[in-house]
Amino acid sequence: MSTDTDSAPRTSPRGSAHNFFDLLRPVLRHDLPASLVVFLVALPLSLGIAVASGAPVAAGLVAAVVGGIVGGALGGSALQVSGPAAGLTVVVATTISQFGWATTCFITVAAGVLQVVFGLSRIARAALGISPVVVHAMLAGIGITIALQQIHVLLGGSSHSSAWRNVVELPGQLLHSHGPAVLIGVTVIVILLSWRHLPARLRVVPGPLVAVTAGTVLSLVLPVEVARIPLNGSLFDDLALPRLPEGNWFAVGVTVLTVALIASVQSLLSAVAVDKMHGGERTDFDRELLGQGAANVLSGLFGGLPVAGVIVRSATNVEAGARSRASAVLHGIWILVFSVALVGLVRQIPTAALAGLLIVIGIQLVKLAHIRLAHRTRDLVVYAVTIAGVVFLNLLEGVLIGLALAFGLLLWRVVRAHIVAKPLPGCEFGDHWLVTIEGSCTFLALPKLTSELARIPEQAVVRLEMSVDFLDHAAYEMIEDWVHRRRNSGGVVEFVELGSVRMAAATAGPPTRGHSRKAVEEAIGPWRRTANRVDPVVAGISAYHRGHAHLLRPHLDSLRNQQEADTFFLTCADARVVPNVITNSGPGDLFTVRNVGNLVPVGNTDASVEAALIYALEKLDVRTVVVCGHSGCGAMDALHRAVQTGQALGDWLAHAQPSLAQFRVGHPVARAAAAAGFAEVDQLAMVNVALQLETLHAHPAVNRGMRERGVAVRGLFFDLATARVIEVTVDGIAEFEDTPSRVAAEPV
Repeated sequence: MSTDTDSAPRTSPRGSAHNFFDLLRPVLRHDLPASLVVFLVALPLSLGIAVASGAPVAAGLVAAVVGGIVGGALGGSALQVSGPAAGLTVVVATTISQFGWATTCFITVAAGVLQVVFGLSRIARAALGISPVVVHAMLAGIGITIALQQIHVLLGGSSHSSAWRNVVELPGQLLHSHGPAVLIGVTVIVILLSWRHLPARLRVVPGPLVAVTAGTVLSLVLPVEVARIPLNGSLFDDLALPRLPEGNWFAVGVTVLTVALIASVQSLLSAVAVDKMHGGERTDFDRELLGQGAANVLSGLFGGLPVAGVIVRSATNVEAGARSRASAVLHGIWILVFSVALVGLVRQIPTAALAGLLIVIGIQLVKLAHIRLAHRTRDLVVYAVTIAGVVFLNLLEGVLIGLALAFGLLLWRVVRAHIVAKPLPGCEFGDHWLVTIEGSCTFLALPKLTSELARIPEQAVVRLEMSVDFLDHAAYEMIEDWVHRRRNSGGVVEFVELGSVRMAAATAGPPTRGHSRKAVEEAIGPWRRTANRVDPVVAGISAYHRGHAHLLRPHLDSLRNQQEADTFFLTCADARVVPNVITNSGPGDLFTVRNVGNLVPVGNTDASVEAALIYALEKLDVRTVVVCGHSGCGAMDALHRAVQTGQALGDWLAHAQPSLAQFRVGHPVARAAAAAGFAEVDQLAMVNVALQLETLHAHPAVNRGMRERGVAVRGLFFDLATARVIEVTVDGIAEFEDTPSRVAAEPV
């Protein structure tokens, strides 16, 4: 007797090797080439960000190595690449000037620990709740600050401690600029800006690498000395261990929180953007924070800059064809190998070349698309104020000011009500005024509301249109009192309520914000029978008068002397089928005829359908004739089960006997409906529609309309379970183009 162990398949060493190479093949084919491309992009960016931050050059390389290997291996985004980020340049530069480099490394470690706590707390998605306009403005402010700093380096000088000083000292720096440095920096800028316009086969080589290489070669050719990257010895010689701060722990704590929040938000936003670039595995945001936190802990311990997910490198990774996190890890390994073996090349790079690179990076952080979006959404003030705060105060204060302003603007928009009272021109009977109230009607709107209502003459007829999603008791009482006074003095006030909150419910409980679902419930309410509804017809008419009559009045007034129907619509008498709803038609569009089973009787036994059909074709000139069946049809169920009915109903259902006969012999429509998963009664209902189409095609009036005026004859089936409409022809069924096909049907 065999055991589970005996019967389990055994994997041979040959099979293990085969599986290993199967896993390795996509890495070698896709991730290895992509990692080389990302490495070539990340190398100059890492050096430039280190220089711009005022940190040792080796710190940028350490951060790139740790971000690539640790962040790539542990992070929640498979294709995101982490490393030193331009978005942290300003806060790192400020931290270094305030606490020194060794303490900055400690702050980086502490920020990483805090990020790990964020990840374990599963609050990663909360960081995405920050207003996008503030994030966009923060990045733009960082870009402007970087550009203001580096333009001094490009001109041969050194950057100053504040953006204001960089602006004030710029004219003097221009007068005393260093020509060779300017030439090198401008060369780098020109190459970077023009690189995207070159043929694709040339753009295989990353633009930043070409630009920095060209700037370095130019610096070696020029017969003058220029400032170069200060890197003494090897990468390991410049490593610095973190050191505890000496006092001022509150400022240190604020800086730790700032670094952790900015690095986290930037990483999460970058991960969201990367997810939109590929169709593979989606980001685990909590794991992403854990990976970023671990990378920052190690980067700080080894003397590196803070690490974050970077969109430039990540986008390059996706575009280069990466398939897994192996690409990010390998790019970190290549940077480590380069930093150890080719450190002499790093020392040859002129600071002006990196300054040109950073100026372009900074300018590109200010995106016209973000400015246009802020203008369209009326958030331009928030965008501008946040930028000014980031540039001229500091990053944290600028972001906090932007968030406070964004919240204040949101609050103002939410509680603001749009109230207008105006006379209606051209009224035939006296003075008519229209009062519209839209938005959130609260006690804050009372001054505006009383001011507008006071403008209305005493004897005017008033139509009060309310489209509000929030109504508090103060506003309700004020409106109610005003209406009562008008009516008691003989005035006329007509209420029209369009919003999701109604006056009648304002005193039933505390004020709540209305939701669109209430409008849906109101629309489908007449379909439902409830025990507490005394008279649904009367209640429905009342709701119609208050909410919809005024909308239909102009359209129906234009139709009062003639019909303009474009479709003859024959459907079942079943109350669940609402022709205007399922065809999105308005009043006057459908000439509707309903009977049990949507039948077209043949012969002289019943001429009601034929009379309506001829009237629609010859008097109304309709262009479409429709027969619409539905699922769960009672007539088809009675026909299918051969239920004994009274004489009248039995005589009527006799007109559907041909449909039953065709269903039993396997009509093509029945086979198509069965393949699509419909029950037999619904298959019969679709066959019935197909046979009514054949009857209509043979009718002289329809045939003549098809030949002379191009009248279309169409069959429909309304599936109540899915609320979808399916097309039925004489020999098959098909989904409409806007819906995915459930199952391949018979050829139509």
